Amino acid sequence: MTESELGTAASVLIAFLLVAGGLLALIGSIGLLRLRNFYQRLHAPTLGNTLGCGCILVASILYFSLSEGRLAFHEVLITMFIVMTAPLSAMLLSKVALYRDGREARAREPAQEETPEKSE
Repeated sequence: MTESELGTAASVLIAFLLVAGGLLALIGSIGLLRLRNFYQRLHAPTLGNTLGCGCILVASILYFSLSEGRLAFHEVLITMFIVMTAPLSAMLLSKVALYRDGREARAREPAQEETPEKSE
């Protein structure tokens, strides 16, 4: 389908969403490389994944819905899958990291010697 068949406004909106989604994914990837600790590294790609993929999927939904004249259902399913799984996986990864950090901190603590109580 060409631009004239799709409409200029729709083409501009779809192009904007694709570029925005690509930039958000790029920013998330750069954040993954630049940030220092695990928790910061978890934050940037999660936002890039959710917002970047969201923009690209909305652009895809618009394009295929307008070109075919019906709702593109498979993009809606992909969107629902990403919206449900991305936050859950980020939460589980952060909980595992918190558990691991706490366990390592307890292992580094010096063993406290128990002093026998004097019975008088």
